[in-house]
Amino acid sequence: MNDLTPYLVDEFLEDYEQGRLTRRDALRLIGGMTGVALAAQMIDARAQTSAPAMMVPAAAAMRVAADDPAVVAGPVKFPGGDGELLGYLARPNKPGRFPIVLVCHENRGLTPHFEDVSRRLAKAGYVALTLDLLSRDGGTATLNGDAIPGLLGKAPQGQAVADFQSALKYAQAQPFARPDRAGIVGFCFGGGVVWRVAAATPDVRALVPFYGLPAQAADVPKLNAAVLAIYAGRDERINANIPAIEAAMQANGKTFRKIVYPDVDHAFYNDTGTRYAPDASKAAWDETLAWFGKYLS
Repeated sequence: MNDLTPYLVDEFLEDYEQGRLTRRDALRLIGGMTGVALAAQMIDARAQTSAPAMMVPAAAAMRVAADDPAVVAGPVKFPGGDGELLGYLARPNKPGRFPIVLVCHENRGLTPHFEDVSRRLAKAGYVALTLDLLSRDGGTATLNGDAIPGLLGKAPQGQAVADFQSALKYAQAQPFARPDRAGIVGFCFGGGVVWRVAAATPDVRALVPFYGLPAQAADVPKLNAAVLAIYAGRDERINANIPAIEAAMQANGKTFRKIVYPDVDHAFYNDTGTRYAPDASKAAWDETLAWFGKYLS
């Protein structure tokens, strides 16, 4: 178990309550972290709404194809502290050295969507490395999707941070990377992970968590990164944490800006999901690139 396990449980309970998961699916996903009996108790305590089914949106304009000539991208392997780690690396297809942006995936692992996010960053001029936090389990692509949240929720405390530090070391060693210019972005579950990575990694200069569970106030003094926190207006569960982290960042003299996009839901950036909001997604991405441009240039 780790400090993000309750976040994962709450996320699936909320999806069940809002009609995005059936009781059976919620029981399977939550039970993988808590055990079936406790999961059933938590699920039964929630009242499922009759939310209508939503269609998965069509392809978004921001997507970058795997064969786009402007980028070089593909899977990579690199050493971690206790074994081999997996990831997806993308970079601009031109000479030069470019700033690094690490990417942390959602609670479904390193899916094709996050390969695409890596390519989007590469096309914008960054060396982008998405770490697969399921590396020790054979990698996301080898796993049953329903098992992934449980594996993430049961990971030892601090493992994700250590793995991202290994990923940064690998990226910094690449001849096309600028080792002194590193940022990190994460989404949903990954938005919580990247707060913790940045607090433990002085080399991270810029941090963009999308609707993530923020760092504990005690860890805020350790942050060197300038933080742009992205939120969804309807995401009450995550937004309840905004006042405390905003106060802690201000009290410690840290660079912090928040943007709350109204009338959109948690996970609005993911263009493969039912909560995708194209206008907010495009606006948030433009803000993300501007933030990295300011602090990693």
